Amino acid sequence: MKKVIVLGSTGSIGCSALDIIRMHPDRFDLVGLSAGSNWDLLTRQADEFDVDLIALTSGAPVIIGARRLLSGEDAATQLVREAGADIVVNGIAGAAGFLPSLETVRQGTTLALANKESLVIGGTFITAEADKHNARIIPVDSEHSAIFQCLTGESSREIRRILLTASGGPFRDRPLGTFRDITPAEALSHPTWSMGERITIDSATMMNKGLEIIEACWLFGVDLETIQVLVHPQSIVHSMVEFHDMSIKAQLGIPDMRIAIAYAMSWPERMQLGLASLEVTDLLRLEFCPPDEEKFRALKLARTAMENPGTLPCIMNAADEIATHAFIQGRIRFDQIIDLVEITMDRLSDSEVKSPDELTELDRVSRKVAESILP
Repeated sequence: MKKVIVLGSTGSIGCSALDIIRMHPDRFDLVGLSAGSNWDLLTRQADEFDVDLIALTSGAPVIIGARRLLSGEDAATQLVREAGADIVVNGIAGAAGFLPSLETVRQGTTLALANKESLVIGGTFITAEADKHNARIIPVDSEHSAIFQCLTGESSREIRRILLTASGGPFRDRPLGTFRDITPAEALSHPTWSMGERITIDSATMMNKGLEIIEACWLFGVDLETIQVLVHPQSIVHSMVEFHDMSIKAQLGIPDMRIAIAYAMSWPERMQLGLASLEVTDLLRLEFCPPDEEKFRALKLARTAMENPGTLPCIMNAADEIATHAFIQGRIRFDQIIDLVEITMDRLSDSEVKSPDELTELDRVSRKVAESILP
């Protein structure tokens, strides 16, 4: 039985991970839960799964009962340090997931990684610590899980191309000239996936795919030129790998995050999930096309960020978090999101970091700069 911690347990990924544990209570022992501020749902989850150690990074709970509560900004990191898990599912949203991921690999614990920002902003440190402590990182993003599965039994040296699929979001066919008129409600209506607010907006701008390009570089040890993005509206082919002999492997399935989460939690085995089967008729029409990188500038911006992988991805991610939140609040237009990110990157392009502490400080400074640019 695997001892499991779920970080970000009240979010979309966290709730899906708990759903998997409900399906297989004989395989998993839940030893820790963390949330940002959703105290009510966190305590209900702790009651249901009889979890004694919980963490809340913000908010002010009044009653904790017999449980031990860790609180404050470093609560999730402390939870990883103290709970003694075999696997940590990191479903925290945004840069807040970096330090818990770093602590997980430092503990030599398997990291089931949904928090792409961990590798985007701190891939240098996390991969070094994972190697040092013999910790395994198993991706949870559907695209990176697909690549991970395609590479089972293969050598990364044999990779010719990684074909990273993208739904294209709700505006793949919308003219660029109308982007200034896009409302938050429109951008938050994803045609395929049900996700949190930030990742849904990032899908609409395709910044999410830009972050995934960077994450793939760290996960699979490939350079940028190896990774090609393909828009695939049906979200059935989750990604593909082409090898030097020109063979291509693909992983297909229904668009349900529980499949990728379950694979990471049960690896190297698979589990029955009781989900709907992919119908053969769904395969009769599979569309693929290159993304319009003039319309979706985030893809080029992400590749530019990897020219200085130690700092620019961190700056880019921090500015994007500020910009997407500002758009949701109605403070900026949709077409201004990437502008704000690019300006912030330009202003901080000379930054240098030598430690995780300096990286978290750069994240803080980047947010402050991005805020100063807002109208």
